[in-house]
Amino acid sequence: MAAFAAAAIALGLAVVPATAALAANILPNSGFESGLNGWTCASTARTVTTPVHGGTSALEATPVGSDYARCSQAVKVKPSSSYTLSGWVRGDYIFLGALGTGTTDVSTWGSPGAAWSQLTTSFTTGPSTTSVTVYVNGWYGTGAYNADDLVLDGPDGGGTPPTPPATPTGLTVTGKTATSVSLSWSASSGATSYNVYQDGTRVGTPAGTTFTATGLTTGTTYRFSVSASNTAGESARSAEVTATPSTTPVPPPVPAGLIVTGTTATSVSLSWSASSGATSYNVYRDGTRVGTPTGTTFTATGLTSGTTYRFSVSASNANGESARSAEVTATPGNQPPPPPLPKRVLVGYLHASFANGSGYIKMSDVPDTWDVIDLAFGEPTSVTSGDIRFTRCPVAECPNVESEADFMAGIRAKQTAGKKVLISIGGQYGQVQLTTTAARDTFVSSVSAIIDKYGLDGLDIDFEGHSLSLNSGDTDFKNPTTPVVVNLISALKTLKAKYGSRFVLTMAPETFFVQLGYQFYGGGSSGADPRAGAYLPVIYAMRNDLTLLHVQDYNSGPITGLDNQYHTMGDSDFHIAMTDMLLAGFPVAGNTANVFPALRPDQVAIGLPAAVYAGNGFTSVADVQKAFDCLAKGTNCGSYRPRGVYPGLRGLMTWSINWDKYNASEFSTNHRRYLNSLP
Repeated sequence: MAAFAAAAIALGLAVVPATAALAANILPNSGFESGLNGWTCASTARTVTTPVHGGTSALEATPVGSDYARCSQAVKVKPSSSYTLSGWVRGDYIFLGALGTGTTDVSTWGSPGAAWSQLTTSFTTGPSTTSVTVYVNGWYGTGAYNADDLVLDGPDGGGTPPTPPATPTGLTVTGKTATSVSLSWSASSGATSYNVYQDGTRVGTPAGTTFTATGLTTGTTYRFSVSASNTAGESARSAEVTATPSTTPVPPPVPAGLIVTGTTATSVSLSWSASSGATSYNVYRDGTRVGTPTGTTFTATGLTSGTTYRFSVSASNANGESARSAEVTATPGNQPPPPPLPKRVLVGYLHASFANGSGYIKMSDVPDTWDVIDLAFGEPTSVTSGDIRFTRCPVAECPNVESEADFMAGIRAKQTAGKKVLISIGGQYGQVQLTTTAARDTFVSSVSAIIDKYGLDGLDIDFEGHSLSLNSGDTDFKNPTTPVVVNLISALKTLKAKYGSRFVLTMAPETFFVQLGYQFYGGGSSGADPRAGAYLPVIYAMRNDLTLLHVQDYNSGPITGLDNQYHTMGDSDFHIAMTDMLLAGFPVAGNTANVFPALRPDQVAIGLPAAVYAGNGFTSVADVQKAFDCLAKGTNCGSYRPRGVYPGLRGLMTWSINWDKYNASEFSTNHRRYLNSLP
């Protein structure tokens, strides 16, 4: 059975469900084969390849706190028509229902445990109803649930309506008069208009991202927020800002986050956060203005090696100049290289742009047990733009989020302590396809801007989903021809050349994109999923510049090891087999004339979920350490015997630092102690 399941995943075959979906199903992506596309889901929701009821994917979501982990989708229907809603579920207390029917909203529930069970309910739409919302959710305190093969059987209403847009971010006050306040915010994808709220009451519905509230009273403080709308509905409101109308012209606020990003023998490079409304900045050295850049970076030149200088920055516009920022000091000179990574490392992902149900952790509060901290995530403005943006978690989702300046100070403190802080690009929702050289160049410039702004140590590539695939006929991983692969390799080489030896490059592919290449290679295996093994050419091309490869040994289907047996995630044998493939090398798609060469042990770490609710394939502390013993010492092995002993195996990676803290730091406490005990 395991062999058939893995082959089905690799070849893209549809596993026939016990009860076939009805032909009249009008629910798009009803089996979650296209990820969560079309669905609006709680932050813990994701798609998994096992367990599934039909096809190759299913929904998994975990209720956290008072959140039921709901996934919903609006579907167009016909008025005064009968519909049957059904779906296959597993877990404890799962609810399936429909809202907005125009008659009586319906729901049904079940608690089938580990077995798949079908839930069914029905309804009739009202005489003017053209859209209903179907949903599936769990119940708090009951653990993860799965859902698959949902069916809405009835007459098609003419397509699927759009989902509501995301909550707008970046709301700021851009100007004030005696009776007005001007606002601006960042565009929200999919929005057709916005709603501006003043003290909780809607006062405007602009189509663009600016608005001026008028008729206000001088000296009175007002609260403003904004939401985004489209035909599917309205988003949640943004975090509020306050403003007090005044006749006094207001210069921009003081710039925050001033840091030193680099030094040479005669220069100091600086960066800071943008100040709302600023048209230029003033850089001061030892109290004297030495530059007026329009952007948020500046390099002071002609300095004396060994001399310490003080720098500050202010912001300006037509209304005047702000106060100066807090000073930073820097001493030009031949700086020592950054400290190397320790012999054994713990790598963790920090939820820097979202909370995901596990809670937000300030950078300064990240425990010292972690050696590499990956900021999750930088995401593209669109799938093919190559334009990567990193937006920190909004206050509405992360009430305890620190200021930008404190976040940057936290990064500096970690680096001073010898830690590496990287920007991780991609993740589950950040699909990146560098289909053109223009997208490649934009990727390089936008990633560089993030690294420079925050003074980061490097980059983690966490491309998932459909970011990487191979064109038909692209059969040689050593000489790839597919544009998304070729352009990514070129971009990474450019970044490495730009930052030199200090640049830390890591990758976190799924087993589907690496070890599955032993059986199937997407560009050449007949009928194979074009994504199978698609990371191999990238890893191979960057093998001399790659700091760490930590394949995700989780959220994985069964994978064939070098013993030609299928291995299933969650135990020590799986990690031993998957890691052995990286350290021994393997023929790609079974072709002994086309061997993916072994990586150095110091380039490899084992990727794991930090807790049972962090990802499918959680492995106990004892089994993880059993796997490491087998690989690094040749002892404590199970049924799988690796092709060699690898004492230099570098360490462990986990998703995530936040989930580890949520789980009482079980992962980091036990594995830090274990790694420290190794020779």
